[in-house]
Amino acid sequence: MVRAGEQVYANVVASQIALHANYGGVVPELASREHLRNIVAVVRQAVRESGFSLRDLDAVAVTEGPGLAGALLVGITYAKALAYGLGVPLIGVNHLEGHIHAVLMEARGRAETPMELPLLALVVSGGHTHLYLAKQERPGEAGTWRYQNVGRTVDDAAGEAYDKVAKLLGLGYPGGPWMDALAAKGNPRAVPFQFGQIKPRAHRPGVSLPNKKAGAERSGPIFDFSFSGIKTAVLRYVETHAMKAAIERRRAALAELPEAKASDAVALCDAETLDLIASFQYAVVGNLERQTFAAAEAFGARGIVVSGGVAANAELRRRFLAEGARRGLPVAFPSLALSTDNAAMIAAAAWPKFVAGEFAGDGLVATPQLRLG
Repeated sequence: MVRAGEQVYANVVASQIALHANYGGVVPELASREHLRNIVAVVRQAVRESGFSLRDLDAVAVTEGPGLAGALLVGITYAKALAYGLGVPLIGVNHLEGHIHAVLMEARGRAETPMELPLLALVVSGGHTHLYLAKQERPGEAGTWRYQNVGRTVDDAAGEAYDKVAKLLGLGYPGGPWMDALAAKGNPRAVPFQFGQIKPRAHRPGVSLPNKKAGAERSGPIFDFSFSGIKTAVLRYVETHAMKAAIERRRAALAELPEAKASDAVALCDAETLDLIASFQYAVVGNLERQTFAAAEAFGARGIVVSGGVAANAELRRRFLAEGARRGLPVAFPSLALSTDNAAMIAAAAWPKFVAGEFAGDGLVATPQLRLG
């Protein structure tokens, strides 16, 4: 429960990580079932922790997409029923917009001076790696936010690459925290991973460089990402350096440990493995950094916000903040608790819509491939 898009009274999260870790990734059918099992209990707990009652609500916000269809349907169906029963408006929110507003909400809560617009937002997680130019039509609470997609992954998301490489190396799920912790133990320059140039995509309406005529062919620099290549490069390294036997021993050893953590894996990794992990992370974070700051310069962004699960990565935070300071460009991250998916960020993104009267009707449906901007 969130007031005025900035004051969080309750933000309850029912994590499914332990369940999906058994399968090395998210199983859609299980995710939907767990959403259905937990949604009533989560709402009740949030109400208890907030100190308010459901009758105190002015509106109900819900994620309409993107995401897994089954999980989205559970949330939307419950939110519709709750809003109807309370006689309050229903507000549909794009999941990606929620991640952006997690950062803005905490800045408002700390009464910080708002970052100047436009902002460049990097949303980077297990399912998404997108760059958005974010603006408000009218600055202030009632100003509608508009987003221009200026970069995206053409294959794997960065977080997905972390998960797959961690699994390849016999580590746990989700892979990001494991890789981040182990990377600090290795040499980040031991394996010189490279990112190739991405071929320009066909022009998409609404995506153009400054001063570019509408409808013209897209030209100049592009800010897309691709992480399938580095994932394949790690696989080839493992094969050519005969690391598979050690990986299987590590996988088996970690499987024997109850609630294994990254700290348990340090003793199970030799120097070569730690160097490989550190080099992978160094390359991925470097690619995110280069593309993001290049896009910020090209589009005249006055600040950068980084959100999504990968925004919790320690090296990413350190390098982005250092580069931002070098350029005199403010860079903001959410707290670790709000980096991953949560309800508070959806309520924060709903606040400008509530003030502007942008409510969803009875026809609100789950849109798994919903785009932002």
